[in-house]
Amino acid sequence: MLEIDAWQNTSDRFLTMLTDPIEKDIASYFTSTLNAEGATPLGVGWNGSDSQRIRFDQMCKLIDVSEPFSVNDLGCGYGAFYDYLVENKHVVDYAGYDVSPAMVESALAHLTGVNSVTITLANKPTRLADYSFASGLFNVRMDHGDKVWLAYILETLNALNDASRAGFAFNALTVYSDAEKMRPDLYYADPLLLFDHCKRHYSRQVALLHDYDLYDFTILVRK
Repeated sequence: MLEIDAWQNTSDRFLTMLTDPIEKDIASYFTSTLNAEGATPLGVGWNGSDSQRIRFDQMCKLIDVSEPFSVNDLGCGYGAFYDYLVENKHVVDYAGYDVSPAMVESALAHLTGVNSVTITLANKPTRLADYSFASGLFNVRMDHGDKVWLAYILETLNALNDASRAGFAFNALTVYSDAEKMRPDLYYADPLLLFDHCKRHYSRQVALLHDYDLYDFTILVRK
């Protein structure tokens, strides 16, 4: 792990280099949630550990668990997905990425000394892995408009696809949520639109999971 002064300089340079206003806002938002709630599901924007686990369960339906595999976790937060994989006895080569220096520092502290784990301050995966995942990355749009946010999602899906040998998975809040419970700072995606996009651009093997008890959906893209 970098010394404190060196790490601060590195994270400051990274934030300066970010040109996308969305990524700057994401870094700021999740730094504030981590400072407020700590390295917990609440600290990465979920309402509790149960909903976080349900989302991980859905994404992991993508994985062939018969042999060891490698994972890119984009928007890794403090490393909760790695914990989930280990708890479920998966043998995994894990790489986590996040644009929030505070989140990366938290993940580094949490997973220091763990074999086959790397944590990187980055806005996209920097290696090719068997599978890539993004959980909760597309939910908090703050004051960004629908068109801008959708463009950000599609650009990120391209990065996930490019970084994956066997496939990738992601989740998003659904446009089919109860209208009275929808918040203006959150983005509710059209699952049919994103399914169609993945089917047309990435693979013929795409699954849309929208049958679990949360106000979101998961898409699995198999190659």
